[in-house]
Amino acid sequence: MKEGDAGTPARGKNRIDVRAIAEVGIAVALAAVLNLVPLFKMPQGGSVSLDMLPILFLAFYRGPRLGILAGVVYGFVDYTMDPFFVHPAQLILDYPLAFGLVGLAGFVGAGGPVKVAAGTILGGLARFTAHFFSGVIFFASYAPKGQSPWLYSAVYNGSYMLVSTLICIPLVYALLKAFKKSEGGLPSRP
Repeated sequence: MKEGDAGTPARGKNRIDVRAIAEVGIAVALAAVLNLVPLFKMPQGGSVSLDMLPILFLAFYRGPRLGILAGVVYGFVDYTMDPFFVHPAQLILDYPLAFGLVGLAGFVGAGGPVKVAAGTILGGLARFTAHFFSGVIFFASYAPKGQSPWLYSAVYNGSYMLVSTLICIPLVYALLKAFKKSEGGLPSRP
């Protein structure tokens, strides 16, 4: 039987290998551990933390597909660690979608500090967008009387997302640089 025939797994571009699955698992586990020690916790959810760091690293290291996958999986893990549920759409926006969007950083690709900063900002901004719409739709009641829910959500979610994103920029760059030096370069991405 030839490879790719019925009953034999095909090897190709769309195949995720065991190493990739392990790397996703490690990124998710590290993100969960980093989430346990937030630098600052917001009163209605969200925190300044480093949980995006492993997802960003994987997105730069292996590409957006695995970065997005790790983010989605971590989103579900994050929900189980600290669940906050008001509606099924809110659950999707605040957990798997928000963290999956962090993996978009991989579309920029690893390179110098400017590329890493641009990718990290893209991932952080994409995650912010999911939290922003969740805030507008589901948490408008928390806005002070007379304040627009759009402004409230932008300020609330932006306050912790901006800090988390800015902290991740030099850290993910330093990790990529150290890894590149120790491994003799980043592997070709699938």
